[in-house]
Formats: sequence, C-alpha cells, structure tokens
Amino acid sequence: MCGIAGLYGRLRPELVSIVERMVASIRYRGPDDSGVWCDERIGIGLGHARLSILDLSPEGHQPMVSVSGRYVIVFNGEIYNHLELRRELGDFSPPLSFNQGERGARHWRGHSDTETLLASIEVWGIEATLKKSVGMFAIALWDREERMLTLARDRMGEKPLYYGWQGDTFLFGSELKALKAHPAFQGEIDRDSLALMLRHNYIPAPYSIYKGIRKLPPGMYLNLMMGKREGELVQYWSVREVAEREGAQPFAGSETEAIKTLETHLLESIGLQMIADVPLGAFLSGGVDSSTVVALMQAQSSRPVKTFTIGFHEEGYDEAQHAKSVARHLGTEHTELYVMPKEAMNVIPRLPALYDEPFSDSSQIPTFLVSELARQHVAVSLSGDGGDELFGGYNRYFWATNIWRRVGWVPQPLRAALAGLLTTLRPSAWNVMFKGLIHFLPTGWRYANPGDKLHKLAEVLAVRTPEEIYLDLVSHWKQPTEVVPGTHEPPTVLTDPAQWVDLPDFEHRMMYLDQMTYLPGDILTKVDRAAMSVSLETRVPLLDHRVVEFAWSLPLSMKIRNGQGKWLLRQVLYRHVPKELIERPKMGFGVPIDMWLRGPLKGWAEELLNEARLQREGFFDPRPIREKWMEHLTGRRNWSYYLWDVLMFQAWLEANP
Repeated sequence: MCGIAGLYGRLRPELVSIVERMVASIRYRGPDDSGVWCDERIGIGLGHARLSILDLSPEGHQPMVSVSGRYVIVFNGEIYNHLELRRELGDFSPPLSFNQGERGARHWRGHSDTETLLASIEVWGIEATLKKSVGMFAIALWDREERMLTLARDRMGEKPLYYGWQGDTFLFGSELKALKAHPAFQGEIDRDSLALMLRHNYIPAPYSIYKGIRKLPPGMYLNLMMGKREGELVQYWSVREVAEREGAQPFAGSETEAIKTLETHLLESIGLQMIADVPLGAFLSGGVDSSTVVALMQAQSSRPVKTFTIGFHEEGYDEAQHAKSVARHLGTEHTELYVMPKEAMNVIPRLPALYDEPFSDSSQIPTFLVSELARQHVAVSLSGDGGDELFGGYNRYFWATNIWRRVGWVPQPLRAALAGLLTTLRPSAWNVMFKGLIHFLPTGWRYANPGDKLHKLAEVLAVRTPEEIYLDLVSHWKQPTEVVPGTHEPPTVLTDPAQWVDLPDFEHRMMYLDQMTYLPGDILTKVDRAAMSVSLETRVPLLDHRVVEFAWSLPLSMKIRNGQGKWLLRQVLYRHVPKELIERPKMGFGVPIDMWLRGPLKGWAEELLNEARLQREGFFDPRPIREKWMEHLTGRRNWSYYLWDVLMFQAWLEANP
C-alpha cells in the first residue's frame, strides 16, 4: 500500500521538484521509499511513496519502467494473484525496445506485484490486465508510445484516486493533499458537493469538495491522450452488471453446497491476502464479519494470528469483551486497548487532516485508534468490511421492507394528500395541540414530541417508490439544499433511477445501492484514511470480486432469514466459532458523540456553530443548525448525526482556509 501522485500538462522547468512536493504531502502513506519519474519535454510527472509489503528490496521501487521502456507506472495497492499471473505469463517476450520493436526473453528482476502488473500490461494491455487482476489498487500508467495517461481503480473502490484539470494542468493523486501541493491548484469549494455531504455524511464519487476535481469511480479506468482535455471513461467491471447477470441465473445448489462454496471462496481470498513480507494481523470486533475473517485466517496459519480491538467503558459502545471471547476460542494472539473518552476526543483535531475532505462518520475515531494500535505490532491488517452489504446485514433492509409493506398498498395520491395534511402544521404546533390531549390518548400514543413523529410519518406516506424509503433512511439532512442555500444537489446512484439495478427483491436493490455508495464512499474511505495515516495497510477479503459475484448469485433466503441477515455467512462462521459467542444484537463501531456534544465537546462545537460565524462564512443557513443545536443541548432530541456533519465541515474549513 502506498501513495501516488502526478501531473500532466503545462511545461514547467521545476517539474521534478513539484512532483516531489506532491509526494511529500502524502509520505505517511508510504514512508519506506519514494521516487519520481518525469519527462520534462512533454510535461508528464509520476510520483510514488512506498510502504514496502511485497519485495522489500530496491527491485520494488516505483515509479517503475517496463522492460521495453514503453510504460511507466505508479501503483497503490496489492495484486493478490500476481504469482498466478506470472505463471500465466511464463517467459513472455515483450519488445526489448518500443522504438525498435525487437523482442527477447524476459527475466524477472524481483518479486513485486508491480513488476507483474507492468509485464501483464505489456502482453495483454490495460483492460485485460485489470480484468485478470485480483486485488485492490489505484494505478497511474504512462504510455510513452501512445502518449496516453491511464488512471485505474479497483472494482469495489478500496483504494482512492482523485483527478482533474486545474487551469492547464491535469493533476491526480491518492489524496487531495497531493493535488493541493501543486501551485496550479485553485481549491474552489463546490457548494453542491457540500449539500451531498450533508445527506450522506461523505461526498460520493464522482464528486469531491472542490470544483473541477473528481473521484474516479470504482471499476473504471480513464484514458487521457496528450493534447486533449476530455478523457475517455471506461467501465471494466460493474456491480450492476454482476447483480443483474447473477440474479438472472441464481445459485441452484443446496444450502449445504452453498455453505461449502462460500467457505471455499473465502479461504482462497483470505489465503491470498495473508501473503506479505512483513508482519500481518487482523481487526477483530467479535461480530460476524471480522470473526469469520479471523477464523479462516487461523485455519490457514501455523501460528496464532495477531488480532486487535479497542474498547470503551461507556455502556452500549463496548465490543471488546465479545472480541476477547472469540479470540480466546480461536487461540489468536490478541491485543486490546480500552480507550478513555479524553484519548478518543484527542483524535478530533486531527480528523480534518486525516480525512482530507469533509467526512463525518463518527466511527472514524475508533477506526483510527484501532489502526494506531495495530500498527504498533504489524504492517498489514485484514478487516471484515463488506459483509453487511453483500449478505444483508443492515437493519435498514428490514425496516424499509416493513414500512413499504405497510403503506405501499395505499394509493399514492391518497398517501400524498394525508402527508400534506400532516405537514400543514409545524412539529411545535402539533406538540402544543397534543399537550392538551395527552391524558385522553392511549399510553402507546403519548410521545414526548408527537409533532416530530407525525412529520416522520408524513415523509413515509409521501414516498412513491420503496427506494425513496431507503433514501430517507440513509439520509442525514433530508433537505440539504435548504441548509446550504443556493445549491443544486447533483444526481447520484441513490437519486437517479436510470442507475438503479433491475432486481425483483427490494432488499437486494438496497444492497446494490449500498455497494455503490455507502461501501466505497463511507466504509472503505474511513478505513483507508485512518489506516494509511499511521502507515498501516488494510485488506478486505470479503470484497474479493469472486466473493462478490458469488454473493450476488445467492437467493435472498440464503442471506436474510427469520428477520436476521447474513444467514449463509453465519453458517460458515459456526463451523469455527460457537453460535453463542456471536449471537447478540448488532452494534455499531461508534463513540458516544451525542453525550460528548452536551459535555466535554460543547465549547468546541459552540464555537464552530456560532451563528455569526456561520453567517459570515456563508456556506450554511444558520437557522436550522442552531435549532437542532439548541434541541440537542436540552436533551429533547438527539441530533448528533446532523450536527456532526456540519461540525466536520466547519473543522475542515478551519484547517483549509
């Protein structure tokens, strides 16, 4: 795992030093080595910061030039099947020189996956190589013969890649820091993207917080020819295509065969991802996903696997005890750290730099802490991310389906009319009305804030499709353009029906939307930034594309059963870990932000949410923010998710004036 950066465009005499500065800004992603390759005649520069995982020798140094000299590459990630690709290549014979076209036998210089990737591109070309590769990656490839720059990203979006024109210079990099280090970077905030951030708590691809800068979507590569400003985006792998193809020809075997097949896929994926020339371990929460990964790691290891978890003393936020029980059963070498609130809160001032653009999933804090803990012992850590999205683990899959079953049968015009009636009064007016009637109402109807309940009911009644229920459930600010005045919320997979998948099961359609948005935009971003900030490589074996494709072939009954998700994944786990160690209510990996905002973080938050400050900066309408802040402080409502979105932007803005 590493960091990449580079540029293409305007000729500059200081090209090398500029690329060096871009790389230096993300050196923590690769502290072991760095390098720059430039061709000042045409204005192309590639830079690399290396975290040495495979082939620790100088033969793994990047940027790396192909044997023919035609291609130059910088690469962030791992190609897990690169030894298999080497066997398939054999003693391949690329041109010894792309100018003369002479050919000769190729002898491997080292055993890095970067060298394998370059050789594969020489023989098969970029698209065929991407399709053959099993791994996570962000790639920048310069073709000296065609004078073409290619940027590519892995199938599920594990590794980040930003790009865009700033004036007459095309910039790219693993993080925005690298682009900002270039003197041409303009840094104009995209207010439309800010509206997206308030809805999602992250900015979904292809957008970024800056105008003119994009995120390369997962499963795509971009070709940019010299002399052209518009690049060609090509999709080489698609969740949508996989879901529709596998859904049309579902797995026809028995449940026993499905369990065996999934375990075989996972053993292969995890076995490949355990290959490293440095110490390796795993995050362990004690939940289904991480416990499955660790169990199958231990099944293939001759020594105890190193596992890591952090705990909190606050009730409802501590999973460390469950992780310890699983670790004890599996016999891992387990390390746990109980974190005091002050230690967790000390991370908050670092978040704007760690996450590089506004990002407000508060589990970013424990994710950083567990990464920091693991890095004291290993350089690579496997995680269990992806299980919920692949096998139906989120509660919203049940909630949304139940809501639609209750209201979907009512004609939409009637539901819309009733919703309009319920919203004719503000929640506060409904509260006053119900206050006089409270003693005459059934006990179950005596809510503290009935007006809020009625407005939530109106939101549900007004929906036209089940996807709108899902959108409501995953949205933080429901009408973000009202909080960020003068904006237009750009279309995303969530809001553009043309991008929706054609599947009969609503639950499967929600899993698709999560795999396209929440998984790469939130979960994988959170893990990448937290881990790379401490130079830790993370690997996600559940997201091996062959596991993803198999998961899409499974009928819904093998994922969700009796009101519980991840049925098939649980059956694999129960072969290794007793059921009673796993079965418990689902917990998030979070911290008590709601309580902290009313207590030790109150002063910090008040300063960032100051009405005059919000008015002066001009990004937000202060009124709805201040209303929620006051309600939160009094304890009447828990608005921590909404407020954390605004606070993380404000903290980011303060760090990036």
